[in-house]
Amino acid sequence: MENKKYNVPVVLAHINDDSHNFKSLPVPTGEYPYRLNIEKVIGKRTSEIQNSMFFHMVGDTGSVRHSDFQATVAQTLTQQIAGHQDSSPAFFFHLGDIVYNYGEANEYPAQFLKPYKNYPAPIFAIAGNHDGDINPSASSPYQSLDAFMDVFCDTDSRPITYDTSVNRQSMIQPNVYWTLETPLARFIGLYPNVTKHGMITNEQRKWFVEELRDAAIRRDEQAIIVCIHHAPYSADSNHGSSLAMIDFLEDAFAEASVIPDAVFSGHVHNYQRFHKTYPDGSMVPYIVAGAGGYAVLHSIALRDNPLVMPIQTVDNDVQLVAYCDDQFGFLKMGIVRTDLGLKLVGAYYTLTQPDDVEAKLHDTFEIPLQRSMLSEV
Repeated sequence: MENKKYNVPVVLAHINDDSHNFKSLPVPTGEYPYRLNIEKVIGKRTSEIQNSMFFHMVGDTGSVRHSDFQATVAQTLTQQIAGHQDSSPAFFFHLGDIVYNYGEANEYPAQFLKPYKNYPAPIFAIAGNHDGDINPSASSPYQSLDAFMDVFCDTDSRPITYDTSVNRQSMIQPNVYWTLETPLARFIGLYPNVTKHGMITNEQRKWFVEELRDAAIRRDEQAIIVCIHHAPYSADSNHGSSLAMIDFLEDAFAEASVIPDAVFSGHVHNYQRFHKTYPDGSMVPYIVAGAGGYAVLHSIALRDNPLVMPIQTVDNDVQLVAYCDDQFGFLKMGIVRTDLGLKLVGAYYTLTQPDDVEAKLHDTFEIPLQRSMLSEV
């Protein structure tokens, strides 16, 4: 069966235009250019991540439908921090879709606050499409991303009132799209709104180009990590690749003359690691990690599936090198300073039983980060 599945990105044969679902963005809580230095969150512990920094990444952890693995993933992430002394994750960077189906405040306790109540490290996040959607049947009107902004984009860190039994403070991210500054990487987080394949405003695009250029100045010391909920590349049969996000990213990379070191996404409920080779020889991993707990997983498409088709020749330099579409799991990533420069290391762990919090290593990789500016045309 394995050789009957695609090993390249696919797109859906028919894509509905849902641009009318686009929601206005909330007012930023911080100042332009919307950056948060991790030292403001972890203080003196920043000195511990100067030469090696490990962190968790996964998206789609929420589920309004019953999911045996929602709590299991959270418990395993928590245990992994205690069990890896030399490479203990310093934080969790969530790849979006924290709360289904409509990002409502009353769903945060069950879907996020209680499952992650014992997670001892900071949790940063980008918003997913479900985090920004609005329930048309809600008894009390609310605006898109109201609850997300309360939990992750507060002006000061304070107890989250949605569940006073959980001792988690609000995060102080400055905007729904923002940059996390750390000693070894800059995480540029984007927000593609609530449509199935994503839409990004010109204002956000201009900000993104400027952040790429600014990050490039420091790239010998800090990797450039792009985080976007909607997966640009995917071989699954439910969402497929987002041509809109591919075009957005490539146009921004070209305008900024900067290729990032890695691109991380959720949205698709499985694990996929693509390698994309650019004309200058740079290889960039595009990694999908969206099997964080939502009740339904998404399968890699079969080659005889009439509902999908491979991305055409322009993208034949993108290959699917590893995947897992039948188990829940998460990433433990690291950036390590070596004599030859920075190195990205990654491990994807899977969980086979809902009552088994002993994660199994599914995929590992190491990628030297020796990127250059895009050649001027």
